[in-house]
Order: sequence, then structure tokens, then C-alpha cells
Amino acid sequence: MIMLLALAIAAAGPPPASFHPASLRPAGLQLVQATKDVWKPAATPAGGVPWKLLESAGETTRRDADGFIRTKPVFPAGVQALAGRKVRVAGFMMPLENASRQKHFVLLAYPPGCPFHTHAAPNQFIEVMATTAFPVEIEQAIVVEGVLELTGQDESGIFYRLNLAKPA
Repeated sequence: MIMLLALAIAAAGPPPASFHPASLRPAGLQLVQATKDVWKPAATPAGGVPWKLLESAGETTRRDADGFIRTKPVFPAGVQALAGRKVRVAGFMMPLENASRQKHFVLLAYPPGCPFHTHAAPNQFIEVMATTAFPVEIEQAIVVEGVLELTGQDESGIFYRLNLAKPA
């Protein structure tokens, strides 16, 4: 079947000089030129912590006895200074439950591009443990305020947790 299609395309020859791909577009369909880069972290809210600082955390890796790669965070001084402090950060919600409101979710630095692909680095998300349930919002960045806990020494792969969180 593919061979027949390839032969038909070859036999047809090149498109006429007057051909333009836009001529295949359905009538009335408008395309918008994307001018803004969507693959950037959520904007820092007023008085908030920028993702650039949180992303400055590094990691050490090792292989355990079973051959699994284990990581631990290496927090720079600027991040360590935030430990145990109330902070405000903006990000994109990834719900963890099938509910319209969430008390436990993940806050992502970058907009999720695919529901099956999360961010590769543990310094690009925060586990949120909220006292007030947040309405689910997956398309726009939200601002969250809570007490920042530096985690990951147990090699869980989670570097940050925001406790006693609430909408800011």
C-alpha cells in the first residue's frame, strides 16, 4: 500500500508553481503565529521565589546494590536559606487525585506538554501539601504560599515540599 502511494506521488510530479500549502486549509480557519516561547518557567510572583534559584540545586548520583540509580540533592546556599521559611512560588498544577479540588499536588516549573511526560529534573517541581484545597487549574500558572522543606536526602527524587500551603 505504501509502495503504491509512493509511486502515485512520484508519477504526479512536482506541484505546480502556483500551489501553496495554505490552499489546503479549510475556509475560515485562521492560524495564529506563535511569538511567545511557552517553554519557560512560570513568572515569579511579587515577593516570590524564582524557579531559576530552585533550579540551581544540583544532584549527586550513585548506583545501589541492585543497579538502580539513586540521587541526592546538593542545595546551594541561596536555596538552603529558604529552608523552613514561608515562600511564595508560581507554577503549573499537576493534580494527583481525580477531584475538582486538590490538597496534595505537584507544582511544576514549566507548563506540562504531555500528561505522560513530567519534567526530567527534580529541581523543577515541588510537592505541595495544602491546608486549603485548591481548585484544579491545569492551563494557567497558580501562585502557592507555604513553608518550604528541602527534601531528597532519602533519595526519594523529590527535592522540594511546600507544607501548610494555601493559595496566595
